[in-house]
Amino acid sequence: MSGPGKILVTGGAGFVGSSLAISLASSHPDSQVIALDNLYRRGSELNLDRLAEAGVEFVRGDVREPVDLAAFDDIDVLIECSAEPSVMSGTDGDTSYVYETNLTGAYNCLELARRSGCQFIFLSTSRIYPMSGLRQAALVEGETRFELAEEQPAPGWTSAGVSEDMPLEGARTFYGTTKLSAEFLCAEFSAQFGVPTVINRCGVVAGPWQMGKVDQGVFTHWMLAHEYEKPLSYIGYGGTGKQVRDLLHVDDLVDLIEEQISDPAEWAGRTFNVGGGREVSLSLQEASVICARLTGHDLEIGSVPEDRDGDVPLYITDCSRLFAHTSWRPKRDAECVLSDIHNWLKSDRDRVGKVLG
Repeated sequence: MSGPGKILVTGGAGFVGSSLAISLASSHPDSQVIALDNLYRRGSELNLDRLAEAGVEFVRGDVREPVDLAAFDDIDVLIECSAEPSVMSGTDGDTSYVYETNLTGAYNCLELARRSGCQFIFLSTSRIYPMSGLRQAALVEGETRFELAEEQPAPGWTSAGVSEDMPLEGARTFYGTTKLSAEFLCAEFSAQFGVPTVINRCGVVAGPWQMGKVDQGVFTHWMLAHEYEKPLSYIGYGGTGKQVRDLLHVDDLVDLIEEQISDPAEWAGRTFNVGGGREVSLSLQEASVICARLTGHDLEIGSVPEDRDGDVPLYITDCSRLFAHTSWRPKRDAECVLSDIHNWLKSDRDRVGKVLG
């Protein structure tokens, strides 16, 4: 497959960034694919061998530092995956890293895109929507999960989930606020300088090589706990594990970004919710059943009824706008996502266990 001459993936040793860089190097053998990363996140160093084997050039650098980006003025595509992704970032009182990485870093990358005249693909998040809006869904409690009611009176909610029409007023998290602010910068660079930007508001992305934690990468965290027999608890909403998230296999996200790279003009100036939708969703209770079956470890999961700050009972992506624009659809179901995570853990059990154990 022919493609752009030079592709820069920031956050390129992270979960999504490394998956993208490796796939793009394979599908575009005539392109130069570069992964830039500061290796701040624990476990990202495990991806360096994979990047090298795939022919991806790794550069250790930081999006917070313009000098680290100065050498890439001749790139054709910049995929910005470098964010601090934890919803708990900044809650300990130190907001500097999440602010400087997610906002200053995005600004520096947009300046690079302006200078080079390249396409800018921004990996944003569903957490740009305010907590007040995300907690207004009309829900029906089923045996193993919360479900969306057919009628949704709250703005931005539909029977399919959260749409791009959800009002943005209100607080969210420092993570979500910095990502939304970066989206506003994308719009300005597009309008003022003609930078062809596309914004992907991703929900839960999951798959092999995700160093999952309780506050980011929940389904990988759930499988890790089962595989290594670590303690787990259902927290909040009665402590029954009925909270629901849709999930998207990282390879499905890669397929979408491949399509965006193939036709920058068709995607320029667009913002889309991106997720698995109701068809690719799980409650924690349902995820536990699959994880137990795949690992053979049926954990005794604790229960904490009290809700946590920053949590919501259900998030499902309404992808109607995206589906109206493209024939792309998620191909991999929830069982496939968890199975691929489990197969990865089995194949690299000792190294991953040392990092995440």
